[in-house]
Order: sequence, then C-alpha cells, then structure tokens
Amino acid sequence: PELEVPLPDYGETLRPDFAVRELEVLEGAFPWQLLVRVLDNGEEFDRVARGNGQLEASPHSRMERLLRQTGVAAGVLFNGRALRLVSAPRGESSGWLDFQVVDMAQTAGRPISTALRLLLSEPRLLSLPRPKRLAALLNDSRKYQNEVSERLAEQVLHALYELLRGFQAAHDASGHELLKQPLAEHPDEVYRALLTVILRLVFLLYAEERDMLPEDETYLRYYSLAGLYERLREDAALFPDTMDQRYGAWAQLLVLFRMIYDGAESGGMRLPKRHGVLFDPDRFSFLEGRPSGAARQIHEGLEAPLVPDGTIYRALEKLLVLDGERISYRALDVEQIGSVYETMMGFRLETATGRAVAIKAQSKHGAPTAVDLETLLLESASKREKWIQDRADRKLTDKVRQAVSVAATIEDLHAALLPMIDTAATPDLISTGAMVLQPSEERRRSGSHYTPRELTEPIVRTTLEPILQRLRGADGRSPRPEEILALKVCDPAMGSGAFLVEACRQLGDALVNAWHVHVEVPTIPTDEREEIFAMRLVAQRCLYGVDKNPVAVDLAKMSLWLVTLAKDHALTFVDHALRHGDSLVGLSRRQIDAFHWDPDAARFEAGFETMHVGEHVANVAELRTRIREADESVSDWERRDLWDQAQFELGKVRLFGDLVLAAFFGGEKPKEREVKRNEYADAVAAGDAEGNRAWLEEWRHAERPLVPFHWEIEFPEVFERENAGFDAIVGNPPFLGGRKISGAFGKPYLDWLAVTEQGAGGQTDFVVYFFRRAFERIRSGGALGLIATNSVCEGDSRPAGLGYIVEHDGYVFCATRRYRWPGKAAVIVSIVHILKGHTPGNCVLDGKLVARITP
Repeated sequence: PELEVPLPDYGETLRPDFAVRELEVLEGAFPWQLLVRVLDNGEEFDRVARGNGQLEASPHSRMERLLRQTGVAAGVLFNGRALRLVSAPRGESSGWLDFQVVDMAQTAGRPISTALRLLLSEPRLLSLPRPKRLAALLNDSRKYQNEVSERLAEQVLHALYELLRGFQAAHDASGHELLKQPLAEHPDEVYRALLTVILRLVFLLYAEERDMLPEDETYLRYYSLAGLYERLREDAALFPDTMDQRYGAWAQLLVLFRMIYDGAESGGMRLPKRHGVLFDPDRFSFLEGRPSGAARQIHEGLEAPLVPDGTIYRALEKLLVLDGERISYRALDVEQIGSVYETMMGFRLETATGRAVAIKAQSKHGAPTAVDLETLLLESASKREKWIQDRADRKLTDKVRQAVSVAATIEDLHAALLPMIDTAATPDLISTGAMVLQPSEERRRSGSHYTPRELTEPIVRTTLEPILQRLRGADGRSPRPEEILALKVCDPAMGSGAFLVEACRQLGDALVNAWHVHVEVPTIPTDEREEIFAMRLVAQRCLYGVDKNPVAVDLAKMSLWLVTLAKDHALTFVDHALRHGDSLVGLSRRQIDAFHWDPDAARFEAGFETMHVGEHVANVAELRTRIREADESVSDWERRDLWDQAQFELGKVRLFGDLVLAAFFGGEKPKEREVKRNEYADAVAAGDAEGNRAWLEEWRHAERPLVPFHWEIEFPEVFERENAGFDAIVGNPPFLGGRKISGAFGKPYLDWLAVTEQGAGGQTDFVVYFFRRAFERIRSGGALGLIATNSVCEGDSRPAGLGYIVEHDGYVFCATRRYRWPGKAAVIVSIVHILKGHTPGNCVLDGKLVARITP
C-alpha cells in the first residue's frame, strides 16, 4: 500500500509492477530504491491513452506522479524496445534517460549498455556504499544543477557586458547617431533594449531545444540560433584576429526576431505569428538602426547597426557553454532560467565622465562598479582609498593601496587597480563618453538567489490547499472547471515569476483534473497537450503579479511564455496581469475619490472629471474581462487593442491617484504636503490635471523612481467582486531592516509606510509591510504564503506584522521558523502561511502538527 497512489476521482490506483527494496533497512530509513513498470511491447512512453474513463496521462506522466507521491528516488519503464530511467523528486523538475535496445544490441552500442549496467546494476542499487548508490547520484546531480544555475547567472551578466561593448562599437561606427536620441532622453532604454536582446536569445534557445521551432533544413541552415553559433565558432577558429571587423551575425538575428514576431512561411518551413512585446520590433527601434519611436514598414530596407560578429559570438558562447560543455536549456526549469537572468537587474546606464574601469564587488554575488580614474587621479594620495570605498564599496589590499597612492598617471592607476578590476565588465579602459552599467547600491552588494522548485512548490501547494478544499465542500466533490478559473493568485514582488510559474502548474493540474471528473474536456488545439492548454488559460485568467523593477516584469512574462509555450500559438497574453509598479505605494478607490491619502481627514469637493471615476473603472473592468475570457478565435492584435483601450480609460483615474501621491512625496512635512495636495486638487477641479502628466513621467524615471500602483483600479475584477480580494498571495518579498528604509528609498517613503500601516514604526522590517498589505488584499477565506527573515517574529516587527494580522482575523496555519535556502546561498529564512477569517483545523509548525501557532 505504501507504493500505491489512489486516484478516487478516476476510480483507479497507480502502482508499480515491481519494486527494488533495500536488503538491510536502517532504522528510520526509506527502504524503496526503484519502481518498475513493464508496458505492452512497443507501447510509447509519452503517448496519452484517451477515452477509457481513467486518468488521461502517458505512462511517463503516471510514473512521475507515482514517484512524487511515494517519494521513491527513481523509476524504470520498459516496453520491449527501450528502457527509460525516470527521476521525479517531489517539488523539483523531473528528468529521464532512454536506452534503446536496438542500439545496445550493436557493437557500437557497448558504451550505452555499459552505462545502463553502471546505473542499474545490483551493486549500484543495493550494495555499494550509500553515497555511491543511484539515489545519492541523483541527489548530487540536482545539487550540481543549482551550481550550474549560479555560474550561468554570472556568464549571463558577462554576455550583457559584451552586448554593451558591441553596441558602443556600432554607435561609434555610426558617427554617434545610432543611440543619440535614447541616450539623450532616457539612457536606461538602451539598457532595457540590451536586456531584451538577451531574453530573446534565451527564448529562442529554449524553444529550439524543446522542438517548438521548425526542424526543416531551411530553418536549421539559415536561421537557427544554434546554427549561427556553430558558424561563428568556425569563423573564430579560422579568423580569430578579425572577428570584431566582421559583420552579418546581428543582421541575421534581426531577421530571425522579425520572423518570430510576424511569422514566416517558405517551402517546408512555417513559423506562426508569436507577437508579444518581447519580439516587438517597434519597442526598441534603434536595435534595427531605425530612429526611436519610428514605426516599422514590413518591406522596408534596413541598414543593420554594425555590431561585430565577435560580440555576437562571445555573447552566445556565454549563454551556451559552461566549462567547455554545452548547456542544455531543455534540462533547465523555467524558474531556473528566469532566476538566472535576475542577475541582470538593478543597473542604470550612464556615460563615462572620464576614462574608467569597473571594480569588482566586495561580495561574491555583487556587481562591479565603474570608477572614473581621471577624477581619482585628482584626489590627494591620502584620500584615494576612501574615494574608491565610497563609490565601489570595496576595501583595498595593502599592495593595491600603496600602488594607488603613488600613481601619477591614468596608466599607473590602471596598473595599480588591476587585481581588483572586473575584466568581464571592462577588459580595457572605458573611454570618456562611453556607455557603462552602474549597479544600484543594493545590486552592488548582493546578487539574486536562485528560487528552486523545492522552495516554491510546497509554499504554493500549502497556500492553495485550504482554498481548493473550500471549493470541494463538505461532500468532497472535485471543484468545477469554472471555479478553478475564477481563482485569483498574486505575487506582489514577483521578480522573475518563479512563484507564478508554480501556481500556473498547480492550478493547471487542478483544471485538467476538473475537466475529466466533470466530463467537460474542451477542444484542445492540435499543437498543445491538455496541461499546456490548461496552463495558458490559468495564466490568462488567474495569475497576477506586480514588481517595481520593469526588468522583472519582462522576466516574469518570459517565464510564463516559456511554461505555456505551444508550437503554433502566439505568446500567451499576460500584459494585463503582470504589471510594473510599487506594491506598497498606491491608493484605494476611496482615497482616490476623496483625493487624499487620509479620506477621513479631509473631503475633496469633486469637480466634473472625478465624478466619472466609477464609470471609467467599470469600463476598464469590462475590457479586462473580455481580455481574460478571450478564446482561440481572438487574435493577439485584438487582445492588445482591448488592453490599449483599458489603459486609455484608466489613464485619468490613475493620474488623480498619482497627483495625490506626488503631493505626499513632494513634501517633507504634513503642512507642505497639504499645500501641494490643495494645489493639485484645484487643478483637477479646474480641468487642468493633464498639465501635470509630463513631470509625473519624469518622476517615474528619476534617480529614485517612484511608480505608484493603485491596486483597486488596476485589478477591478479582483476588488469589485463580492468578497473582494485575491484568493491567494504567494512570494518572496524583499528583506531590509527598518532603519535602512529611509536611506534606501528616502524619508517620505518611510513616512508613507507609517501613515498607511498603523502600528508600524521606524524599526519595523521592510518585509512586514508586505505581510500587512498582502493580508489586506486577500479576501475572507483567502490565504497567503510568504518568505520572511527571522526578524518577522522579533522586536518591533512582531507586533506590527504577525501580531497585528492575528488580531485582525488572521490565523497562522503553517510555518517553518528556520529554513536554509537551497544551494549555496548562506541565507536562513522563515516561511509563513496565513488564513483570513477562517479558523484552520490542526496547524503545522516546523513539520509537526500543533493545535495552534502564535506569533
């Protein structure tokens, strides 16, 4: 029975045909090593049997479920023609390896049969020392995968630096015309454009390895990314000294990007129209050599920017090769891909004021900082060390300190600092006026931690369980499909979208189960499996995310595109659900109607314009409903048009809210803020509010940009419904000590948090404010599952956070007080799950059942 998995909804039970058990079982040890299923001769491992009333899943999927539910390390499928070894650890990605009998029967196939014996022989399973057995090897392989992710993250950042240098060369070759406009108006647009190029390359590598792009000779020879890399690699071997004087690779990439966006068909090659902002050629038109903002023409001739082939080769090599071996994007989790690319976040693009170099970060995972050597040279010898420390947050060794103090020229300084220079960022001196990437203070000191499925999977599952249980009702019936699709799940600090991807998987599984239990399976497009179609519906209707970093929004979109990718479909439209903004800075409908952050303190006599707030929001809600419920017949262009209409409708209401916050953040004291608020209120009443839109946009691009997010008007379908709020909120909000908030974001920001969250003081940890806001935004009966630091239960943070929540009808139903972050990140966190308005049964604290959990 311990190796059986009952499926009551389908009237069947999953079980193995055979199982391998330890010869001598140690006390408390798990005895089972391997599960075996023998299939009919020639039965395909991945073919789904349909129409028999049982679970519609392939033999492979059934084995994965059996392994995950029983906790056995590995399984074997055998169909007389091939043997498949399967690994599917609970909460992590699965893997498999096929051994074809016909190959092993040949002389040339002896290495394959030898590998099979090495993996599945009796000693490997039962008699070798435990660290050398199959289960241990599989576990070590997963640990190495985490290491691969960390090292790949570093190489991805190096690829970004390569692209920056390549576009600097193209800009110089154009007589400084190529990037003149974006560098003058919004330099960070160039940074965002280079990030977009990296994301496009990653998307294509993933899609090619997953067989989502054409496999015919035309595509492989002339367009594929893998083929381009191989040609460049051959060129680099033949002409190593002239790769940066050769051009053509960038033009080929531009053609491929356009083909992905617009679609293409030639002979046996067919590419569907993918659309989506990722490949939109007008988003960053200067990448194609066109002026910023210039609309493309389908048949126009273009003169591609002169980005050297050497740049493209080195960038692709960083993305494709690790320790001399090719990286398999097929084997990487979507979460791994997204988290790896978080390393590129947290930079600003600047132009060097003098010749400069990038100094390595003090922290292993930090980012290098460019320092102006010409300015440094003007400092007296005794002040140079402090000058470097203030700008790069880096201590100097005695040898470097001495050399820096006696340096008399730029070349002397360059030589003195060489041990501390990040040569990936600046292999040579940066010229005056050249582009540099400067990290924020937070990014300089720390990097991103890969958020693996072993962390996201149980958090999402535990959070969703009471919600799904509520839908089942007292009779235990399976939720109906429409009930699953009505759920609203949000991550208020989504980063690269790891938690949303996991929620997409789990709700997708629940939806597929509901289809079959209630015999309501829809027509599945021919290029999709049921699971992919279900996840696309979930991504479109159920998932929401917000992040203050616009790069994170792009990463999260890519993560959901990858997990819902279908061969012949456009990218899943999620622009309406994944949004850019500060989750902690925004107004409610009531505050906007009163035109005040404290609607009880003052009443705004609304002018004609504000009387239409409700009408605008209702129109937005209707347009968003049409987007979320759009079926296969609605094109991406139509969805985007609906979204543009919704944005236009919401523009004026959003402006009112932004002006209120501009008054608050524009003053240091309450009286100053009130004066500004009255000034803006008069403008609104007089119909002159639009005149403030231009400088509000500058406010969003300031050194400390503030992008408010007014939750109730941005997601009206969530907050206008009966029993308003999200069903679930999950995520990993940022950690920052209370004393550091004003230094990181400014004093008005801390004042705002104090005004909006009663009982929270200056010592309250930043994560507490996310807990409070998350609790406020879940509906009665909803749940949240968030990661926090240990400080959430200590000092001022305890009464302001969990204490406040418990006093206001919140119940902690599951918690882990100390959890070591998987991989090498030396981080200890807490995990907290809270129900709102419903008393849980037994609670789980550190894996043990308890009657109650108190803060």
